[in-house]
Amino acid sequence: MIKTTMSIRAVIVFLCVSMSSIVYALSEINTWTTDNGIKVLYVNSPELPMVDLALTFDAGSARDNELAGLSAMTHGLLDKGTGKLNADDVASRFEDVGAQFGANVDLDRSSVILRSLTDDEFFNDALTMFINVVSKPSFPERDFDREKKRLLIALEDSDQRPSDIVGRKFSELLYQQHPYAQPRSGTKESANKIALKDIKQFHKNYFVATNSILAIVGDVSQKQAKDIANKISASLAKGSAKEKITAVKPSVETKEHVDFPSQQSHVRMGQIGIERGNPDYFNLYVGNHILGGGGFTSRLVKEVRSERGLSYSVYSYFLPYEQSGPFMLGLQTRSDQVTEAIQVCNEVLTDFIENGPTQEELTLSKQNIMNGFPLRVDSNKDILGYLSLIGYYGLPLTYLNDFNKNIEKVSLEDVKQAFRKHLDLDTFVTVVVGSEQKPKEDA
Repeated sequence: MIKTTMSIRAVIVFLCVSMSSIVYALSEINTWTTDNGIKVLYVNSPELPMVDLALTFDAGSARDNELAGLSAMTHGLLDKGTGKLNADDVASRFEDVGAQFGANVDLDRSSVILRSLTDDEFFNDALTMFINVVSKPSFPERDFDREKKRLLIALEDSDQRPSDIVGRKFSELLYQQHPYAQPRSGTKESANKIALKDIKQFHKNYFVATNSILAIVGDVSQKQAKDIANKISASLAKGSAKEKITAVKPSVETKEHVDFPSQQSHVRMGQIGIERGNPDYFNLYVGNHILGGGGFTSRLVKEVRSERGLSYSVYSYFLPYEQSGPFMLGLQTRSDQVTEAIQVCNEVLTDFIENGPTQEELTLSKQNIMNGFPLRVDSNKDILGYLSLIGYYGLPLTYLNDFNKNIEKVSLEDVKQAFRKHLDLDTFVTVVVGSEQKPKEDA
């Protein structure tokens, strides 16, 4: 049978659109470890003839050492060649069978992703190409040089974006010498230092079976899932799991202003927060929904935007990682209003830490979170992301089924105690990027 690229594309588009409207029941998560050491998490989802794979490595940007951006560049070069195939060949092979390939990197982990039709005629070729680019990339020198030039241009552009500057500076001041301080895309200095041999060595060190988690979601049986896992596992060296990233030190109160020629200033405030799996996670999650994570109903939005008109958008959130991630509060305001905006945020934070939310706020936020949760697991892609998260951080296999139960049991006292325990304004890092102007005087 001849494969018709246009018809396959049409099927993929139809299926992807269809997936957005299907509500999935939360299926049982099955897990096992391959002979070569890959931990596998699998969910059967037979609604559509598709399968999604995510191979996650302990190879995030925290593993870059002094070459910030190394992990991101390595992952960006995976599909630029394998064997005798160049980048165009690889792209065509995936396209011809209607498959989608991608890769992403965060501080802790990296993931290489495949989406494919499950028909053997298409899937077998897609899986073979996936395995080849992950386990045997050729890293062509021409593409390496092109990727480095592209990265340097992107970093130059980033230096002109106050939203990027404030994020980098905040992480730098918050984490100091810790690996989490480095930007995932690196810097112009680190990018210039990265050589092709560094890319190849990073791949050799981290793309190994015992340093990985495989998530599989789709219209495949458990036997088929095991066959898929075994093929991927056999293609990788066994290797060894990497040592944990060093613990994060508590943040130290710091305030810094970065001059930038603009009428609007970007503000980032926060401190060291919690690690993934912390017992206070759900208490802080619910509390932050009330504080600054619940959109127009949150206190920060009401006080900063609705009552005073100081900012169009203001938000806060906890971002846990393997080690303690940040608690962050962000906003953008006129440069002559920065002092007032920060003062209002501090007042809202102080009151929330000392007194907590009201019962009405707690009830409404819990209802909002629980009612919205089905939309967060209504596609294979969503479930795939959660499987990778659960597998990597060792969360309970019942995490998804227990999510609303854990939200429901959060009490007022739980929120109060959690915020008093984990937030302290005396350790806050505050960064402002914008033109330094005197506060606007009242008429």
